[in-house]
Amino acid sequence: MEDAQSAPAYGRTNWRRFAVAVGVPTVVAGGLVLALAEGALAANFTVSGKQFKLSAERLVGNGFTQYSGELPTNDKENYPGGKIPAAMSGINTADLWNLCQSVAVGPVTLRIEAGADQDNPVHAEDLLIGMSTLGGNATFKDIQIGLDGSTLDADGASSHGAPLSFGQQAKSVEILKLRQEAYYTSASTFVLNGMNLKLHIGGSHECY
Repeated sequence: MEDAQSAPAYGRTNWRRFAVAVGVPTVVAGGLVLALAEGALAANFTVSGKQFKLSAERLVGNGFTQYSGELPTNDKENYPGGKIPAAMSGINTADLWNLCQSVAVGPVTLRIEAGADQDNPVHAEDLLIGMSTLGGNATFKDIQIGLDGSTLDADGASSHGAPLSFGQQAKSVEILKLRQEAYYTSASTFVLNGMNLKLHIGGSHECY
């Protein structure tokens, strides 16, 4: 069954459970982001703990930071302390070509694509990502590695890692063949040129 137009599959999907399990990625489907003041973590949000995949042919960003952090979650069964360890990456401005994001819950996959036009990529400002894996061919300009995570400032955000935590930053970053698994994404602005959202039921429809 290829997508949500396959009517026979509806009866086998618990939509209430799907909405709860998708959590933040479902909000992401409406705009791919949660707008947070100055791109910094807020104290009054929690993440679902469900990871989503994101890929892009190319990402070009200005003002890059990366540091260790934690994300709050109500999933106490899998995360007894209510915290999910995550690698946090902040980018002041970013353009992404051939962006794909997907989240799979049981037989249901929500997939979003945008930025296929080479002249109109996806554009993000004050981008913040909490991830578990990141892959691709990366080039950093003016990189600093081994900084105190609390002192980072390249992305313009007001706060970063805890004092004495590991951090790094760069003036700019380019990643080709980006592959990422994340728990959380936020931005003050996210422009999805040529967005295409589709709900698939059955089969394999994740970005990678």
